[in-house]
Parts: sequence; C-alpha cells; structure tokens
Amino acid sequence: MSALRDALRDLSDAAFFDLLESDEAYLLVLDVPGVSPETIDVAVDGGRIRIEARRKKSLPGQFKYIEENRSLFVDVDVPVPKDAVEAEAAATVDRGVLELRLPKQAGTEETTIDVVEQKRAEDRHDETGDPETAASTDETTPEETATDEER
Repeated sequence: MSALRDALRDLSDAAFFDLLESDEAYLLVLDVPGVSPETIDVAVDGGRIRIEARRKKSLPGQFKYIEENRSLFVDVDVPVPKDAVEAEAAATVDRGVLELRLPKQAGTEETTIDVVEQKRAEDRHDETGDPETAASTDETTPEETATDEER
C-alpha cells in the first residue's frame, strides 16, 4: 500500500483525500466538488487507479473572472495496492465526494504441519508383524537388487 500512499501525497494541493484501510478493503475518499456520476470516469486496470472528472462552473452574467483557480478537470492516476482485488472495485459519488472501495484478497489461513518421527525398520516390523519385510526393506542395497545383466 505504500506506493498508493506515496502517489496520493504527490497529488496537487487542490486534491483533498482520505485513504482508509480495514481488514477487508481499502477506501479512497476524494473531494471532487462540482462533479456528478455523469461527469466522472473511474477505472481500475493494470495495477492503476485512474480518475478523470470534469466540473461544471457557471458564471453569473454580471460577473467576470479576475482570477480563476478552480480547475475544470480532475485527473488522478495512482497505483492499486498489491493485495487489492481490481475486478471487485466499486465507486460512488455523492455531493462532490467520491468513494472508491477496493476489496482485499482473501487472506490465506496459516497451515499447521504435524511433524512426526521417521519410522525405522524395527517400527515397521512391529506394524507388519513380518521381520523379513522390515529387514529386506531397509537393508537391500542397489548392488543386491541389480540383475546379473546389469552387473
């Protein structure tokens, strides 16, 4: 997630955002005043989050701009956290606030492996009841099992 956090820090000072994390998901909350669902495009693809929005500004008839600092466009391109599931991303925009939810991959539970003692010839003898089987299994060498032609 640090790549996403670092990229968000590099955004313009005009971009106001919060990045939240739970056990199940990330939530990016981005202020996009003047933006509606019809004027914003959000894509999560190829390990990147791309947000492109267009604001509508109206200029009252009796006024003119002396200084115009509110951009008409919002462009954000940041990396997706490595443990996020891109295909399940969901976004909403309400009253100029975009919320992009990125679920995390289901964690794998730890697997415990039982460690047992390796069985010796005597132990196998006890299980089979046949001392010949136990002895022949452990004491046969490759030379003893080779045929006359192989020697």
